[in-house]
Amino acid sequence: MNRRMWIAALAAALVPLVARAEVDKKSERTWKAKCASCHGVDGKGKTDQAQKMKIADYTDAAWQKAHSDADIKKAISEGVKREKDGVKQEMDAFKDSLSAEQIDQLVAYIRSLK
Repeated sequence: MNRRMWIAALAAALVPLVARAEVDKKSERTWKAKCASCHGVDGKGKTDQAQKMKIADYTDAAWQKAHSDADIKKAISEGVKREKDGVKQEMDAFKDSLSAEQIDQLVAYIRSLK
């Protein structure tokens, strides 16, 4: 294989990695804009609002294991209205303000929180 072919092969291998990094940055911006005010920038739920509503720590391995991607996607898309331990937990639905792709990226972002 000549040098040009090696460069082309290397570039082809790196393009998905660069695109993935960009998706992560976009997801992080979406998280910060839409989610962090309640869930915290780090997903630990240490904000005033999270403490008031007893929002879970998304970095907790037990929480991650207990919730499927479909569960997380449904909560983001349709919102949350429930009572847990005598406390109302409410979150607006984002299906009208975020694309399906953005919601999927947020699910992946939540999965990356540790």
